[in-house]
Amino acid sequence: MKANTDRIYKDVEFLTLIKPARNYQHLKSLEKAWSYIEGEFSKAGGTPHKQTWIAQGKEYTNVITSYNPGKTKRLIVGAHYDVCGDQPGADDNASAVAGLLEIVRMIFKNSPQIDYTIDFVAYCLEEPPFFASEFMGSYIHAKSLFDNNVDVIGMISLEMIGYFSDAPNSQPYPSPELAKLYPSTANFIIVIGSEKYADFNKKVHRLMSADSEIDVQIINFPTSEGLAGLSDQRSYWKFGYNALMINDTAFIRNPHYHMKTDTIETLDFKKMTAVINSSYSAIINMG
Repeated sequence: MKANTDRIYKDVEFLTLIKPARNYQHLKSLEKAWSYIEGEFSKAGGTPHKQTWIAQGKEYTNVITSYNPGKTKRLIVGAHYDVCGDQPGADDNASAVAGLLEIVRMIFKNSPQIDYTIDFVAYCLEEPPFFASEFMGSYIHAKSLFDNNVDVIGMISLEMIGYFSDAPNSQPYPSPELAKLYPSTANFIIVIGSEKYADFNKKVHRLMSADSEIDVQIINFPTSEGLAGLSDQRSYWKFGYNALMINDTAFIRNPHYHMKTDTIETLDFKKMTAVINSSYSAIINMG
């Protein structure tokens, strides 16, 4: 079973049509999002459960389902479902939530024989004002693993995986040095991590790249701050876990970042499907 583009579109459509926007201020909208995710986890064959915590006096929710539970080692695959401000959040981050859901469907349908457990986690509160704080859903989850002495292989954060362009010179860079090293056309996906966890990052990159229908690049930054740590992977670094982000270069490429124009029409679902297939290949071969 390969990723199904129609299902991926349906997931993004549902999330982007939630009104008001699924940000930290709109608990009912967040509930619509996590309830949908929980339902899709169940339909796929998982047994989801919720992880809740309090931030600024309100309760927020992660949704988790596990494949092959009970194994000693564990791989974490996650994506955040909240948005920043009043926007549909198609690329940021409905694209990645759709990817997470489709990978769950593929895993449970294909039943790969692996010797580790995979936790699939849909996080809340990745966005401001909680970004980089101990109230991020990913921090709550990472701390729970640490507190329970879980043997974590690593964490893969799916973060903005849907915006691409085949136009020449469509990929800008924050520095001339990076522009010399990476493609000038915005039709690739990139594994982003810290040099501290380079071995894990390189393994994921190698596994994603094998027989991939999309170009998979990799960058390891010398520090975990700045561009390296702009999503949920940062929470796992705080506990010493391998962690990385699979990303379309976010605001560097996508002019709709954190804008009301971040709509479903701006996404390339064919390339997104290829990213999901490549990510799946890595996830089931991490043993």
